[in-house]
Amino acid sequence: MARPKLRLLTIFVLTALLLALGTAVLAQDEPVELRVVWWGSQSRHDRTIEVIEMYEAQNPNVDIVYEFANFTDYWTLVNTQAAGGDLACVMQHDYAYLAEWAERGLLQPLDPYVEQGIIDLSNVDESFIAGGRVDGLLYGLSLGSNSQAIILDVDKFEEAGVDLPDPQWTWADFEAIARELHDALGIYAYGSPSLGDDQIWTSLILAHGTNPFNEDNTGFGYDDDGPIIEHFKMLLRLQEDGVIMSLEEMAQSAEGPENSPIVTGDAAMQYQWSNQVVAITSAAGEGRNFRLWHMPRPEGGRPANYLKPSMFFSIPTNCEHGEIAADFINFFTNDLEANEVLFAERGVPISSEVREHLRPMLDAIGQETFDFLERVSADSSPIFPPNPPGYNDIRNNVWLPLFHDPVLYGQISVEEGVALFRAEAEAILSQN
Repeated sequence: MARPKLRLLTIFVLTALLLALGTAVLAQDEPVELRVVWWGSQSRHDRTIEVIEMYEAQNPNVDIVYEFANFTDYWTLVNTQAAGGDLACVMQHDYAYLAEWAERGLLQPLDPYVEQGIIDLSNVDESFIAGGRVDGLLYGLSLGSNSQAIILDVDKFEEAGVDLPDPQWTWADFEAIARELHDALGIYAYGSPSLGDDQIWTSLILAHGTNPFNEDNTGFGYDDDGPIIEHFKMLLRLQEDGVIMSLEEMAQSAEGPENSPIVTGDAAMQYQWSNQVVAITSAAGEGRNFRLWHMPRPEGGRPANYLKPSMFFSIPTNCEHGEIAADFINFFTNDLEANEVLFAERGVPISSEVREHLRPMLDAIGQETFDFLERVSADSSPIFPPNPPGYNDIRNNVWLPLFHDPVLYGQISVEEGVALFRAEAEAILSQN
C-alpha cells in the first residue's frame, strides 16, 4: 500500500499556516495550558519535572500539566489518548513507532518551527536529526544519542576472577562468561530484562547483515530464522541451569531499573539502552563500578550495535498550541542550565554546545556513557529504517504473547514459536 504522502503534505502545509498565525502567540501573555507526557525511571521524572518548572518560571503564562509512566504503561496511555484525539502537546516518542504514528496522521511536522527559528538546530549535526524524519519531514526531535549495551558490574567480574570480555565478543562468549560468573559467585550472571527483547531480535538480524523488514515494509527482510532459534535455545539452556533469571522469576520481580538485579547485587550483567545507566547507577548508590559494553555479536557477524535516537519529542496533530510546544522542545534541547539538570539522562545531547558545556561536569558514569557512544560510533552497523506500520501490533500481540512468553515458559518449542511468529507477523506486514 502506498504511503499517504498527500496527507503528510497537507499536514505540513496546515502546520506552516498555523505557525505563521501562531508565532504572535509567543509574544503574548495569554494563559496557556500545555500538556507533556513521557516514560521513564524516577530519576527521569524528577529531572524532567525540574526542567518544566524552570520553563514555567521563564514563561509565567504557560502552565504545564504532565503525566509519566513506565514504558509499557506509557504506550497503553498514549494509544488510548490517540483514539480519543486527546494527546498531550509534547509527547515522548520512540524510533520504533515514529513512522507508524506519522503515517497515521497523528503527528505534525516540526520543519515549520525549525524554519521559523522557534526550534534552533544550528548546533546540531544532521546525523542526529535524520532518525526523526519520515518521508523527508521531521516528526520527532531526538533527545539524545543512544545504543544498546550490556552493563557489566566490574567488581563482580573481579570477585569471580573473570576478565572483562573482548569488546567484539560473541553470544558464544556471553554464554561461556555467564557460566563462569554463576559458578564462581553463586548468583545470576544475568538478571533482567529479558534477553529475548524484540529490540534484541532486530539487532540480531542487523548483525547478520540484513534489515529486519523489507524495503516496502510488507514482510521480513530476511529468510533464515536460524539465528533467532539459536539465540532462544541459548536462553533456555541458561535459564534451565539457573545461570540467568527465568521469565517467571523476572515476572515476580518489581519493575523498573531501580529494582533490577544488578542494582541489588544479585546479578553481574544487565541489558539496557545506554541512557538508562544513569538511573541504574543512581539507584545502586556510591561505590559501584559499572561499565557499558558492546552487545554480543554473532560469530563472524557484524556489530549488533547501532546509534539510535534514544527517544524523541513530537507534537501531535491535535495540539492547539504547537508554537508553545515547539518553544518548550527548543528549551529542552538548547538551554544550558536545563541540560545541567537533565544531564544526558536521556542520552548524549544532540547539541554540540550542550555537550561541550556538560563534559567538564561529567562524573565517572557520565564519562563512561559519552566514551561508550564514541566507541560504538567507531564500531557499529548503520541503523535500519524506522519500524513499519504494524510494529506495535507485532510486538504486543505476536512477539510477546505468541512467541517470546510461550517459548521461555517452556510451553512450545522454539521452532514452533518462530514459525508462528513469522506467519502472524508477516500477515500484519502484508497489509502495508
